[in-house]
Amino acid sequence: MIDSDVRPFLILLAVLVAGLTSAVLIHALRTARFRDSMLSWSWVLAGAVAVGTGLWSAQALALLGGGTASTSSFGFRWVALAWLVCVGAAGLALTVTRQLKATQLRLLVLPWVLALLLGGTMLAAVRLLPAGTPVLAWQGGWGAAAVAMLLISATLTMWWLDSIEARSDAMAAQAATGVGVLGVGLACAHAMAIQAVRFAEAANGTIDGLDALGLTLAAAVGALAVAMALLSVWVEARNRERTDTLANSLNEANTQLRKQAFCDPLTTLPNRLLFEERLHQTLQRVGRAPSAMAVLFIDLDGFKPINDSFGHAAGDVVLREVGGRLQALAGQQGTAARVGGDEFLLLVPSPGGTDGAATAAQHVLQALGRPYRLPNRGEVKLSCSIGIAMFPEHGSTAKLIANADAAMYAAKRTGGSTYAFFEARMDLDVREQVELQNELRLAIERKQLQLYYQPKIHAASGQVTGVEALIRWDHPVRGLISPEVFIPVAERFGLIGSIGNWVIEEACQQIRQWLDLGLRMRVAVNLSMHQLRQDDLVPRIRRALEAHRVDPSLLTFEITESVAMEDTQATMRSFGHLARVGASLSIDDFGTGYSSLAYLRKLPARQLKIDRGFVADIEHSSDALAVVDAVIKLAHALGLKVVAEGVETENQRDILLGLRCDELQGYLFAKPMPAKMLTLWAMDDDSHEIEFRHSLFQHQFSNSVQ
Repeated sequence: MIDSDVRPFLILLAVLVAGLTSAVLIHALRTARFRDSMLSWSWVLAGAVAVGTGLWSAQALALLGGGTASTSSFGFRWVALAWLVCVGAAGLALTVTRQLKATQLRLLVLPWVLALLLGGTMLAAVRLLPAGTPVLAWQGGWGAAAVAMLLISATLTMWWLDSIEARSDAMAAQAATGVGVLGVGLACAHAMAIQAVRFAEAANGTIDGLDALGLTLAAAVGALAVAMALLSVWVEARNRERTDTLANSLNEANTQLRKQAFCDPLTTLPNRLLFEERLHQTLQRVGRAPSAMAVLFIDLDGFKPINDSFGHAAGDVVLREVGGRLQALAGQQGTAARVGGDEFLLLVPSPGGTDGAATAAQHVLQALGRPYRLPNRGEVKLSCSIGIAMFPEHGSTAKLIANADAAMYAAKRTGGSTYAFFEARMDLDVREQVELQNELRLAIERKQLQLYYQPKIHAASGQVTGVEALIRWDHPVRGLISPEVFIPVAERFGLIGSIGNWVIEEACQQIRQWLDLGLRMRVAVNLSMHQLRQDDLVPRIRRALEAHRVDPSLLTFEITESVAMEDTQATMRSFGHLARVGASLSIDDFGTGYSSLAYLRKLPARQLKIDRGFVADIEHSSDALAVVDAVIKLAHALGLKVVAEGVETENQRDILLGLRCDELQGYLFAKPMPAKMLTLWAMDDDSHEIEFRHSLFQHQFSNSVQ
């Protein structure tokens, strides 16, 4: 006997179970539709059991809460049959949902399947009645209302679910609303179904089976199973959400990696790799007709002084603005890319022949020639040099960029601020440079590189004060190659660092050999900007000095004025480190750059070298004479010594002596020579004719450095 006070709680529990069941049903419906074939069928089976059990439990609790047959027994067979009917009806609903693809079809068919499900559960409810319980009356109005309620709630729920498939941001709230609608519909439909059938208790209708309390416990167990199913649904949803979050994070990471791999981080333009990909894509689109494409290789003229004068932040602003202007010129069909520090590429599809490509280059010159506003509100103006290569006239897609690069160098050699089309002779230059860099990579291993030494002479006494180490390449086929030929190749192809390290090591070794012979010779070595930017430069120098037991004061490092001013902060930092090692520092080719006296005063240099161009004109040009005079006086005022290089005549020597130049270097005294010949020359060996010695000087080697 179920007490009447308990029945309202059973009704509430039935409503709660209906709501939980609707939540499981909605999840099973969506999962069965979006899983792969094997996994979706497993969800159909699991969902059918969970939903069917929930419907059976809700129906049983509704019957008991309504006071029906609360004192009789329920046959085990009919209890099991009722449960199977509910599971089968739920399975049918999920199967129909899985098979139906169109939204309209689901909206029309599925609610009727759920209505049949309700009809099945109503039949099960009747079969749940204890044996001998007569059905007093069938209320058709309540039955129709129950079916209508379920149809309405099911239709609304399916429409809601279909409307949120593409709206993942609102899915949680929309799905909760769908659960509520279907849950209320199920609960009301059950209540109406109970009202549709009125029963009378049979006093002596007991048979073997479950009594009212047993059925209540069974329904509670079913409700607990539904709750556990819903908990598993929640856990699965959380795991899926976590998986989706990780997948999104992975997609974002892949997007960032792709962006880093194919885009320039400063300007966000494509890099060389993506540009080449776009080149091939454009080829597929425009074909191989004459002048199908033009590649413009763009190098900024005068960009480095902006970094020096205004800082790297200002330089970055200019580069971003250049990228934006080129992107605007490229439009939808073309491609702009950044491939180096101040080097850019522009792909122009179907330019309209050489005239059209020239017009495009002229537009680039005009666009990049407009002023650039800097962060400090100042303005600067730039120009650029442009090389143009046409496809297919100037080579295959694999050679277009290299050929445009060669044409750009030709434009830059003419003074810049112009453009040049690729020519066949440029291909020979490019090919020769590629061959040279391949051979240069092996030159050190094959011991083809040599150091030649040119003496520096004290102007007043004629004594040797030191030598400058000059690299030469003794090529087995080409013969002796000047550094003016292969050093630009080394810088362009990134070999200058390894060559510079070899020079330092070789110079220290030669100083040691001279010391062992009793000669205390100071050696000057040239440094490139690439070496100054190497973090391990100073440790390398220190290790070389220690390995060969060389006094650091015997090593002088020369850096050209233009390199020194290219990155003043890096130069001052590197010079400071080198000075702490104990080596001497010298500014080479002074007068050809744009030195700031403020920086020059702060640099720990001990020596300035006057460029040979001024020395060559000193006899005939009053301007050159004035420059040399001013440089010498400036250097002496700063406590620096002055070396004049390129001295070839006695008249030049006499003028420099009159200007109180400290040291002289040039063919008048000696040409660069191998270490062995220099040793004989310095030691005044009479058994060897020294063809480069000047007759006016009796060369004496001094251990003291003037």
